[in-house]
Amino acid sequence: MPKFLLGLLAALLISNAAQADTSNLVRKQSPYSAEETLNRLEAIVLSKGATVFARIDHAAGAMKADAKLRPTAVLIFGNPKLGTPIMLKSQEAGLDLPMKALAYEDANGKMWLMYRQPQSMGAAHGIAVNAPETMKVAKVLDALKNAAIKQ
Repeated sequence: MPKFLLGLLAALLISNAAQADTSNLVRKQSPYSAEETLNRLEAIVLSKGATVFARIDHAAGAMKADAKLRPTAVLIFGNPKLGTPIMLKSQEAGLDLPMKALAYEDANGKMWLMYRQPQSMGAAHGIAVNAPETMKVAKVLDALKNAAIKQ
């Protein structure tokens, strides 16, 4: 019996560890299509003097694999004035910078704009959750995303 319980406990722990932690993700519903949401975000990012590095259309990629994916796209953007101070604290944060935003249509036809909280990204690289550098990025990201989905 003890071996059985140990095995069950191990299986539960492995199962829980394999589940993705989504508590560090911010989802905001958008009244616009995924494409328009990212168009609006891109325009706002550029108007603030930041750089757009790439736009990845996952739905278009799926078509190349003979698959159909609801509208799903990522915008990769950043500002060295905000990102560099984070990397000065931990160069490894460069793995998660520049920032990314995902716009997608869910199975119910709702549009979403999603991003990872900078505080959790920083914490993954040994930076305090309440570090001024990540808190500043969080504030800017929230303002950018809110502006992109504003009607």
